[in-house]
Amino acid sequence: MTPLKIGLAALVLLLLSSPVLSDKPDDAVALSGVTAGKVVFDINTTLAGKLSLYLQVIRETHDDLKRQGVTPEMVLAFRGKAVTLVTSDRQHQELTEYEDLDRVATQIKELQSVGVRMEGCSIATRLYGVDNQTLLPGITPVGNTFVSLIGYQSRGYALIPIY
Repeated sequence: MTPLKIGLAALVLLLLSSPVLSDKPDDAVALSGVTAGKVVFDINTTLAGKLSLYLQVIRETHDDLKRQGVTPEMVLAFRGKAVTLVTSDRQHQELTEYEDLDRVATQIKELQSVGVRMEGCSIATRLYGVDNQTLLPGITPVGNTFVSLIGYQSRGYALIPIY
């Protein structure tokens, strides 16, 4: 083994044992006594790249809850112009956003595969000319996401706005 390879191997071992790469900090104080992480995300962003970033963080939040022994109960409520980002009809989007929109569609499928519920506001779809039938698979049209948000909060769901 050459000195360079030995040095690289030692560096890898050092990094793997480093506290920098150790487990993430936990949220034990906040989650004390909590068995279910009930949250509804009020999504009203107009940028596909921003939505993709938040969907990534939502997935990490889901995984962090599970890692800490809390059952995630998550709902994504798309309202306002955000409904134009979760449709197969891209007439409202610029060509430059298609890559982000593809990423959003993939992230939505992944979140649904771990049990995240998703709703789209039919008032918003009407206002922004989105056919409810073109909402991405698994996004259920609801009459009014304000009503949904009231219902979820009344049932103990935390509200996290994403604008």
